Amino acid sequence: METARRTLEDLPLNAFHKLLTVRSGGGSFVDGYVLSIIGVVLAHASADLGFSDFWQGLIAASALIGIFCGGMIGGWLTDHFGRRRVFFVGPVIFIVFSVIQFWTNSPELLFGCRLMMGVAVGIEYPVATALLVEFLPRSSRGPRLATLTILWFAGAALAYMVGTTLLAVAGPEAWRLGLASSAVIGLALLLIRLGTPESPRWLISKGRRPEADAVIAQVFGPQYSTADLPEQPEIRNASLWALLKQGYGMRLIFVSLFWTCSVIPVFAVYAFAPKVLAALSIPEHWAAVGSVAITVLFVVGCIAATALINRMGRRPMLIHSFLWSGLALLLLGAFAHGAPVLILVLFGAYALFIGGAQVLQLVYPNELFPTEIRAVGVGIGTSLSRVGAAIGTYLVPVSLSHLGIGPTMFAAAGVTLVGLLAAVLLAPETRSLNLAEASSLTKRPA
Repeated sequence: METARRTLEDLPLNAFHKLLTVRSGGGSFVDGYVLSIIGVVLAHASADLGFSDFWQGLIAASALIGIFCGGMIGGWLTDHFGRRRVFFVGPVIFIVFSVIQFWTNSPELLFGCRLMMGVAVGIEYPVATALLVEFLPRSSRGPRLATLTILWFAGAALAYMVGTTLLAVAGPEAWRLGLASSAVIGLALLLIRLGTPESPRWLISKGRRPEADAVIAQVFGPQYSTADLPEQPEIRNASLWALLKQGYGMRLIFVSLFWTCSVIPVFAVYAFAPKVLAALSIPEHWAAVGSVAITVLFVVGCIAATALINRMGRRPMLIHSFLWSGLALLLLGAFAHGAPVLILVLFGAYALFIGGAQVLQLVYPNELFPTEIRAVGVGIGTSLSRVGAAIGTYLVPVSLSHLGIGPTMFAAAGVTLVGLLAAVLLAPETRSLNLAEASSLTKRPA
């Protein structure tokens, strides 16, 4: 019986892979920081500059609008111009517009800055994950990509700590320092990314095999070359439309659908946890503690999913994540006026179980598309999911006011169960496949 040839994807994790994880994951960390710091300081900026309710809402939503635009153009830029060039666009935007925010004196200027920083976040998703996945061994793809979700929460947590500290000690205009503080992290990200090589897979897709050989020799050693990559079809200059017609359209629908269904309730819960808990008749002092506990459980759920992703597999994890988190939301709707302990337990269960779907948001899109459209697929998924997040975030307070907490929880459960249906009908298993096999439309025996 012929033994399968070992390839670069079968080599163990090395120092370069670990450094690249930091370089790519740093983008998720900055994303979490940038998107969260505004929540800490916006009320102070609004009071200082006299923003109307309209502008407060628009500024709060500006980053989501920017992410939609950034995801769309970032994927195309990454696939067209290469991973390495676009890898530095996000950090530069973070630095420039973080500094400009310090001198903001109007809602229009702050909105423009937040919009551009959202664009940078949208660009980060496709470029950072595509570059990382195209170097990783197959056994490390899932856990390393999933780690980026955990780093997002770490960035968000730091934003709350820095913002709260500055507001307490830095005087009446501390909100300016809070907004500008992301420039420091953006600069650190820019510096740590210096020296990052181009993806050999992208170079091959552009017919630049000698350059790909040079990168592989640099990263893995002179004894390796493109001959040691798994065989992959070369689809040069293929348009997104042409590849969608070949069958990748269904994969794009799957990615966009499960990603959107997993973020709508999470964004809504995360943004309005105190308001939702209050509507569930949780006492005020419990609501504050409950909000912190739910945030911690979101992180714990992501960490647990990261540890289990290779053992459990992608498809079962996605199905179970949607199933049990959706059941928790259904029970929250059914027992909306139950005992406070029961409410907190069910909310915590939702936060814990949705972790599987959260970490797969960056795993599945990068595994299911070929090199030629990998970043575009991730970018479109990013953009469409943020449209859903924006709609969900807008509708939560409206629903609480007009329908009440029970129907609001049932609606969130309905969204989650749509994600479950998409997982059952469309989710493939890619755990043991190399990247070329995972992105191929040819079905393989289990």
